[in-house]
Amino acid sequence: MDLAYLRAHPEHLPTFLTHQRIRETPVSGGDICAASRLTLDDGHSVFAKTWPERAARPLPEGFFAAEAAGLRWLREAGSVPVPEVVVALPDLLALDWVEPGEPTPEAAEAFGRDLAGLHRAGAPAFGADWAGFIGALPQDNTPDPGPWPDWFARRRLLPYLRSSVDGGALDGSGAALVEQVVARIGEFGGDEPPARVHGDLWPGNLLWGADDRVWLVDPAAHGGHRETDLAQLALFGGPPHLDRVLAAYREAWPLADGWRERVPLHQLHLLLVHTAIFGAAYADAVAATARAALRGLDRATVDG
Repeated sequence: MDLAYLRAHPEHLPTFLTHQRIRETPVSGGDICAASRLTLDDGHSVFAKTWPERAARPLPEGFFAAEAAGLRWLREAGSVPVPEVVVALPDLLALDWVEPGEPTPEAAEAFGRDLAGLHRAGAPAFGADWAGFIGALPQDNTPDPGPWPDWFARRRLLPYLRSSVDGGALDGSGAALVEQVVARIGEFGGDEPPARVHGDLWPGNLLWGADDRVWLVDPAAHGGHRETDLAQLALFGGPPHLDRVLAAYREAWPLADGWRERVPLHQLHLLLVHTAIFGAAYADAVAATARAALRGLDRATVDG
């Protein structure tokens, strides 16, 4: 099997894998899926993702279809490099292989400009035309005209707050802090039309390529707020050269006043997803981030 054959007959890939007719090398691929590098007969490689056989939960219906739709949509913008989808089957996803490289300041600056270009491509509404996932959890992508604060509270904060409370990951005090943020969400400002966002842009979903460019992988793509992508980038220590990324982004497309104070608000979404998936280990981070969001809002009110 060579790349041309695979593109023409993607449905044959599972059979070739079952009969070990493709060289398969396990690689790192995130916290959910099993990942491997598949080396084809013509020397080309693809990156393949499958649902682990011993996973704690069954493969959600439409899981790989959602990722494939998001990758294609981000790639259509022609801005940030995104691997091409080669195979999209219900239980397998294969993408063009991206040779990894080292982070450089130049790549970080190019990524900042490219990310601004991606966001500028826009979206017809908040949400998307396909059912969404973030991690292994469903994410409601029902298209919505906004305004953004109401949509963000209803679709991105409250569902994962409820899951986190129901699962015992957040106690009453932590939940109350998030509820205060939701109750005051209209006061944060920064409302904008929907941007074309990655949606799960923590640093682990950046691939620094050997071509000295930064590639986007593992999206939860949808129409959202561009500040959410930027805020998520700063989580968990941030990527190398984050200051260069943000400076280049702001030069290409300046951010609205008060964006720094809104960073914790935007980070709450992904942190609540973490408590919903991984449990109480992230409860302190959720509470601290909600407090920071409220403090920033109070400072802005005093300064105003």
